[in-house]
Amino acid sequence: MLLYKDIVKVGNEVLRMKASDVTIPLTKKDKDALLEMHKYLVNGYDEEFSKKHDIRPGVGIAAPQIGISKKMFAIMAYDEDGNFHNYCIINPKIISHSEELTYLETGEGCLSVEENHCGYIHRYKRIKANCFLYDINKDELVKATLALKGYLAVVFQHEYDHLFGTLFFDHIDKINPFFVPENSSPVTFE
Repeated sequence: MLLYKDIVKVGNEVLRMKASDVTIPLTKKDKDALLEMHKYLVNGYDEEFSKKHDIRPGVGIAAPQIGISKKMFAIMAYDEDGNFHNYCIINPKIISHSEELTYLETGEGCLSVEENHCGYIHRYKRIKANCFLYDINKDELVKATLALKGYLAVVFQHEYDHLFGTLFFDHIDKINPFFVPENSSPVTFE
């Protein structure tokens, strides 16, 4: 079982590497890694379990964060409308995005980053990405195009950055960390 202590932290070179494509069909090792990432997110939603086993909850985790430099990550989060999203994503490629930007007013956090970094991270408000989705329950891989907006788009882009060695705080404006461009508005939850 993957615990918070097992998550690779800032300073480990794997977090700054460009990840490799995942071979299709998936190997058992890659399936197991996806299962571990997914299970970590599931466990984080159980408050009692996460306290007992020292699991810092998260809404996404990428393979480099568990020391595997491959293009895959898991997302488990609610969107602004309360809809639940649960994805195991392989070899994603953002194919289009909006000009409009969005950001989280509370800033972003990361399982691999233990210290606070204050400032806004402006991301595309809407994205489209091609990828493979792995269904753990059916042991099935399907080619898909995801159209995401708002919070889910932010989460996707955060995890996607991990595949290219970028951490969220790299996006914070060093001179004016709370600058808001004209074409950016915060994610708002009802």
